[in-house]
Amino acid sequence: MRLLITNDDGVHAKGIHALCKELEKYHDIIMVAPDDQRSATSHSITIAKPLVVKEVELPDIKSKAYSVSGTPADCVRVATDQIIKDKVDMVVSGINIGYNLGTDILYSGTVSAAVEATLCSVPAIAVSTESSAEDYVYENAAKYIKKVIEVAVSNKLHEDIVLNVNVPPIKDEEIKGIKVCKIGKLQFHHYYKETGKEKENLVYKLEGERVVNHVEETDSYYVDNGYVTVTPLHYDLTNFNILKDVGKWF
Repeated sequence: MRLLITNDDGVHAKGIHALCKELEKYHDIIMVAPDDQRSATSHSITIAKPLVVKEVELPDIKSKAYSVSGTPADCVRVATDQIIKDKVDMVVSGINIGYNLGTDILYSGTVSAAVEATLCSVPAIAVSTESSAEDYVYENAAKYIKKVIEVAVSNKLHEDIVLNVNVPPIKDEEIKGIKVCKIGKLQFHHYYKETGKEKENLVYKLEGERVVNHVEETDSYYVDNGYVTVTPLHYDLTNFNILKDVGKWF
């Protein structure tokens, strides 16, 4: 298969390198990723200035790789429209350095790149793991994505579906299995800390930490308990449960 690999951590991130090195053993890979860190850019696209695309050589990566001076969604759009002339069978976004669980997916550039793929009628997988200095964490996540791709293809993953995958940062023998589950309502203790002034203007920095959510049968619950999680996502955000009720309001 021809796979487009992208991310939001940038073309030089260790997560995307681990993913490419594993998947290029079995597939035709082209990497198109941001030229720098673009975490938490969500589904933003660049409209006010041109995108700069550069071919880059990466150590230990045989596949062609390009950097883009834009967002993860930009990368998918310009790759499928201009860089890759033949049909792309699937987009894989990641391996993100940090989980994309629960409501975090609304901020995630990694997940948004995968969603952009489905808007281009290409099925997609987003993959994340907790941040780690250990190479085996990303290598292990890449091996699980190989498995997910095989299962998705054999079951004919539809072109408008994203599979959001999170892999716990533990050794393969410690992983309990794969759970298909819904997203949780991830909670954070966030606050803005005043860091000083610039020319009489106040300056604030976002700080905080994740509050562990133990609601059963959600992605955050299963990951915290040693499972790889798979959550199917769709770009249609309509709340069908109350669609008719809201219709009665008007």
